[in-house]
Formats: sequence, C-alpha cells, structure tokens
Amino acid sequence: MRALSKPCSAATKKPSTPFRRPRASIRTGSRTFCSPVGQTDTMSEVGIVIVTFNSEGPIGACLDAALTSGADVVVVDNGSSDSTVAQVRRRGARLIANPSNRGFAAAVNQGFAVLNSTYVLLLNPDAVLQSSLAPLREACERPRTAGAGGQLLGPEGCPQIGFMVRQLPTPAALILEALLLNRLWKNNPVNRQYRGLGLDYSVGFVAEQPAGAFLMVRRQVWQELDGFDEGFFPLWFEDVDFCRRAVDRGYSLHYEPQAVAKHTGGHSIPKMPVEMQRLYWYRNLLRYSAKHFRPPAFRVVSMAVVAGSLLRSVGELVLRRSPKSMAAYGRVIWLASRCLLFGWSGAAAVPGPSA
Repeated sequence: MRALSKPCSAATKKPSTPFRRPRASIRTGSRTFCSPVGQTDTMSEVGIVIVTFNSEGPIGACLDAALTSGADVVVVDNGSSDSTVAQVRRRGARLIANPSNRGFAAAVNQGFAVLNSTYVLLLNPDAVLQSSLAPLREACERPRTAGAGGQLLGPEGCPQIGFMVRQLPTPAALILEALLLNRLWKNNPVNRQYRGLGLDYSVGFVAEQPAGAFLMVRRQVWQELDGFDEGFFPLWFEDVDFCRRAVDRGYSLHYEPQAVAKHTGGHSIPKMPVEMQRLYWYRNLLRYSAKHFRPPAFRVVSMAVVAGSLLRSVGELVLRRSPKSMAAYGRVIWLASRCLLFGWSGAAAVPGPSA
C-alpha cells in the first residue's frame, strides 16, 4: 500500500450531499422503498442494522438514506428517552424497542436475528450513506472473507483516518494508549501502524479492523462466530473482538473506498457520565486483552493501565478537581490492579458492569 502524504484539502473532499441516482421502487413487507436503478437485485441480499440510544439528532438523516438503499433495514433501540423511537416509527422502519439499554453488542445480535439477509451492514445512527452498498457486498463475496468496511468522511468531508481502518491492537499498542504516549507522540511507529496512518485510502486493501460504524458482515461467518460478544458492555471493543476472532479463524476483512458514508461520530457517548465512560472503556480494554493476549502480556497491559490512570488522575486533580472523576480512576486502578495480580477473574470483585 502506498503512503498517503497529501493532507485533506478542499480539492479532495467528497461531496457532502447524499448519493443520488435514478431510482426504482421495490416492496419489502408493508413499505415501498426506492433503490438506485440497477441495484435492486444486488441489495435484496443485504440487510442493515442500526442501533440507537437517544439518537434523535442524527437518526433521521441516517434512516432516510438507509431506506433508499433497497436493503432490509431494522433499527434496534436501547431504551431511548428522547424522540428516537417516534422518528423511526414515523418513517415506517422495522423497529425493536428495548425497554432498557442492553448494550451495543446485544442490540446488534438482536438485529441480526430478525434479518434473513446474506450480508448485513452495521451502520451507526450518525452515519449517512453517500453511495451504493454494492462495493461492500462484492467484497464480501470474495473467498474466505468475513466482511468489509467503507470510507467514512467526517463533517468537513475528509476521510476519518485513524478511525475507519485500524490494525488489530497489539499489547504494545494498548500499553502506549494506556500510558498516554500515543497522544503525546502520535507518530510513534506502533501508533502509526495501529491506526493506519500514512496509508493510501483511495484504493482498497485487506484491513484487519474496519470500523464497526460502517461494516458489512457475511451472515455465515457471523453465525460461525456467534456474533458479537455481549460481555463487552455497553460498547467499545465488541467490533475489535469480532474482527480478531474472524482473523483467527482464517478469514479476511477488506476496506472498500467506493462505499462511502458521512460520519459524525460519538453522538451518544457524551450522554454517558464521564466517570462511567472511563470505567467501561478500560474494563473492555482489559477484557479484550485477557481474551486475546497471553497472560504475561495481559499483566503488562494491566500494569500500564494502573500507571496511566494514576497519571490521568493527577491531571484531573490539577485541571478539573472533580471528585467523581477521581473516584472513577480509583475504580479503574483497583480493577487493573486485581487483573495484574489475579488475571481477569480478579475483575469480578470490582463493582461495576458485569464481566
């Protein structure tokens, strides 16, 4: 893959308006959808799962574009308290309304269970399709392929490099992440490789970890791997874990730049208390490490989380003086310390989300 040295500029930005093409109608259930001419047969094999949680802001544009793709769309709502459910119902999309937040992984599994499509696209509610889904479907048809992700454009129209494609995390990558070194020295060799910095995203390639925000998966592989691991609650690392398991089974994943979606990113995270964000993220990082790294490497990652959390807690004390934030880092340090001493089984003694 060629290095990409040219920064995003106005000349290279993708159009911000949704994909437009003459359309033909197809009937799915009780609703008539429109599909780009020539794509009806292609998209009849494709389903889309959208998981929402207080997503009233972005869900309208996301769902409008998804419903015009010709795919079979299902929205799984995780107990939203805003107008998300009303907006979905107003558009006539198939809806699973959970009474509470079951977590992203469980909601995606629910969506897969009600679809019969050969290929299923995981689409974030803050992602708006800008192209046909045919390139992703064609990539998924390749032998021993588990799935394919497309190009994600930020609000300014630039590719979200560092997010939309990554390599699977190594112990070194997570150690540097926990110790803040990836933020202080973004161009270190480990971080550049992990986040795919400097690659040419104008061409397709084999990618270990396309972002779960815009990822099409082959149903047969999904069933073989038993879907997402619902232990990664409420979000973070469930898609990374799925890609890891797929690669371990000998499957490949792909990046296809001709499939494009505009992506805002992180719309639901600010609605979660900051202290819970930290506890959930670190807990799932440690859970992933325990599941996929050898015990010595897992303990080094745990040690890095302890050290990095101490540094962050000092920073919080100086900059914010927030008791809740300090308490959250205290819980993270206690969790990582028990993992260091007792392995992942030690996490069960720490109050918080279930392991």
